[in-house]
This record gives sequence, C-alpha cells and structure tokens, in this order.
Amino acid sequence: MADRETRPTTVWSRPERGARGPAPERSRTQIAAAALALADAEGLAAVSMRALAQRLGTGPASLYRYVGSRDELLDLMADAVAGELDLSGATGGDWLEDLVGLALQSRDAHVRHPWLADLNDRRGEVLGPHAIDYLDHALGILAPAPGTAGQKLEAIGLLGGLAVLFARREAAATPAGDPSTGDPAARAAHLAAVAAEGRHPHLLAALTAAGAPPPADRDALFVRLLRRLLPAMLGQGEP
Repeated sequence: MADRETRPTTVWSRPERGARGPAPERSRTQIAAAALALADAEGLAAVSMRALAQRLGTGPASLYRYVGSRDELLDLMADAVAGELDLSGATGGDWLEDLVGLALQSRDAHVRHPWLADLNDRRGEVLGPHAIDYLDHALGILAPAPGTAGQKLEAIGLLGGLAVLFARREAAATPAGDPSTGDPAARAAHLAAVAAEGRHPHLLAALTAAGAPPPADRDALFVRLLRRLLPAMLGQGEP
C-alpha cells in the first residue's frame, strides 16, 4: 500500500533523468515536439511509441527511458501546446481585455493543433507545468476583477471551452466535401428560406428583428461573446 501511495501520478512527478545510468540523449521537450509534429501531420491516432521512435530514428524501447506509456506521451504533448502561449504580458490593467487576448491565443493553439480537443475529451486535462502556469497567469489577470475564486475558475473554464468550440467551427468551415456547407452566407440564406415558410414563427420573428447578419468574422464574434459572458459570470453584468 505504501508503494502505491508514493508512486508518481504524472510524468512530471518523476525526475526527467534518473540518478544512475548514462546521460539521456533526448529531453522530454524534444520528444514532445516530435510527437506534436507527428500529430499535426497525420492525426492523433498516428501517434504511437513505434511511430514516434521511427521519426526520431531510434527504437521504441529507448523511448520508455523518458516516458512510461503512450498516455504519458499524450500528457506531454498537451502541456507542450500550453507552453506555446505567451504569458509574458503584465497583468493588472484591463482584466477583460487581457483575458480576451489570452482566449484568442488559446483558440489559435487549438486551430494549429486540431487533435488537442479530442485528446482532452478522451483523457481529461492533466495539468502539467505549462498548463499550471497558464492557470496561474489567468488568475493573476482576474485578480482585480469582481467575483469569487470559484467564479473565476469557472470563467477560465468557459474561456477554454469557447476556444475549443470556435477552433472546431473554424476547422469545419473549410470541409473537404461540398464547399457550400462551409459558406456562412449560404447557411444564412437557407435558414431565412426555411423561416419564411411560416412553420417557425419564433425564428421568423427573431430573424426579422435582427435584420441582415453582419459579415462573417469569427474573431469579432468570439470576442463579443467573451465580453458579454465573462463579466456576467463574475457578477458584473454586461460591459
């Protein structure tokens, strides 16, 4: 029982280099970078210890000196993406503006690595060093904001969820099949035509009151939603 209680629970709980044996030829950072490149090129399913070893020009067994399993490799990959975010900006100014900027970075990271959302959906987010830095930075941004600590953590969770949602929408906007399915104008015209048939009076009233939709601008919509939702979650109401 004692061994089970003291066993490392994440890859980061274990020293990167053992006290004995030869110096490692690679670092976890290098291995994670190679795994990211493989996933970006071929998808998450292509990431295996064997495929990664081949990419690195080594044998699969040698990788187990650095990571104990594919699950640990996936954790390293997720945290490596978190490390791509720039957290060097000062906090304490306009918290909403700073948090929106962080959200845009998060969304862009998910666009660059579309497999990341599926990885987190299946495994849950194991917080590595970069992810913990991100969480602490976001909380620092929110320090002058209203709301409880719990509300602030929920707001950061919402930020991440919207980043994933919009990244997926952006990926779906250019499908490999019929290009018209990714055309916002075509979708709006279809919806207007259905509403005009008269069988959906509430939809027709809403579309009539809203008027012509603005030009598609995902950045603007993303920012607009964040500016409405985040203050409301923190008890401030709309800005």
